Amino acid sequence: MIRLTTLALLLLSALAMPVAAQQHGYAIHYIHGEGSVDGIKLAYQYHPELALPQAWRHFDVHFESSINFWRYGDQNRHDTNFVLAVSPVIRYPFTTFNGHPVAVEFGIGIALLDDTQFAGKNVSTHYQFEDRLGLVYQLDDANIAIRYMHYSNAGFKSPNPGLDFLSLSYSAYF
Repeated sequence: MIRLTTLALLLLSALAMPVAAQQHGYAIHYIHGEGSVDGIKLAYQYHPELALPQAWRHFDVHFESSINFWRYGDQNRHDTNFVLAVSPVIRYPFTTFNGHPVAVEFGIGIALLDDTQFAGKNVSTHYQFEDRLGLVYQLDDANIAIRYMHYSNAGFKSPNPGLDFLSLSYSAYF
């Protein structure tokens, strides 16, 4: 587990160092999953200044590192999980609403789960992939988004039931 955490931190550093960050942000997600799983995801976002080809000029590429707190079950009998994640994220605005862009977002990152037994499932490995697909309403200095998020080990070890979540989030820049 220490090796995976170290690897995640090194990857995060390597991704952030080659370019100067253009903009920083934070996000707060309310997460709801199958089987009455609820959680909070606190994220730090960094938007590097990238020299993208002209054809990609409308794309926003950023990186997100997060801490997740998941809870499953009743007050007296519940299960919790703590998750660290790092993910590259790509957004593309496809329309506008009330003068603000609406974007589709996707990304695949890595996550480190504290417990492999959660919400009645055995997910086999502490290391999981964090997949996301979402819609983002972009305001001037903030965003509101709804996302589908999926965590699984991509079949590296069985069983691999995966964990599915819907996320409602607010993010802002600083």
